[in-house]
Amino acid sequence: MNVMTARADRRILDERSGARAMTAIMAIMLFLTVLAVALGLGTVNAATALDRQLAGRLTVQVIDADAARRVRETAEVMRTLDAMPVVARAREVDSAHLNALLEPWLGDVGTDADIPIPTLIDVDLVSPGQDAFQHVVDGVRAVTPGARVDNQARWLAPVAAFMRTLIAGAGVLVLLMVGATVAVVLLAARSGLEAHRDTIAVLHMLGSTDVQVARLFQRRIAFDTLLGGAVGTILAMAAIFILRGIAKRGSEA
Repeated sequence: MNVMTARADRRILDERSGARAMTAIMAIMLFLTVLAVALGLGTVNAATALDRQLAGRLTVQVIDADAARRVRETAEVMRTLDAMPVVARAREVDSAHLNALLEPWLGDVGTDADIPIPTLIDVDLVSPGQDAFQHVVDGVRAVTPGARVDNQARWLAPVAAFMRTLIAGAGVLVLLMVGATVAVVLLAARSGLEAHRDTIAVLHMLGSTDVQVARLFQRRIAFDTLLGGAVGTILAMAAIFILRGIAKRGSEA
């Protein structure tokens, strides 16, 4: 569609306020649709990163009220884990870091001998699986029966389920927005035909065919739709860029 054709269409189908409304509605619909797609894709990436990070990660807790015995058992557990072929890496969590994590709830417990703090060991498995998990549990329990082995993915399963729900919700929202957009275009075409009934009758008297009249409306609606869609998409991309910048600065702070 060239510029002269577009100008001719607008001279014949003169509905300036209606065209502006159509363009604004399409901009809003595309703006919300792009944001919904971005939300869905961002949630998918976050869920994938979470699964990749937690797959095959375990936490071993060495629990003993006697500090000296807890230190000895921790050393034995570390040697046992290092010797296991299913374990890729075992690292004892620094006690200062652990105390810092507990301080908001328990205060300064690191210097209180009456409050025994268990030793935590982060374990990365070579390949995640129930057999490898059970092998670690059996090996650790053989050294210290009171130890606990927790699967991090199990504790964060509700978070993963919530993220999957968000992904499904974003997908449904996108489908609803696309359906609403199509409905808006169809309603705009029907209202345009009703509003220009007299103009169509004159065009028919002048020899225009139904196909020619339909193409006239198609070009007009297509132009308004594309203009509104382009504006909405650009605004949505700008909003996403701004939000990503804010989130990045917040994570670096």
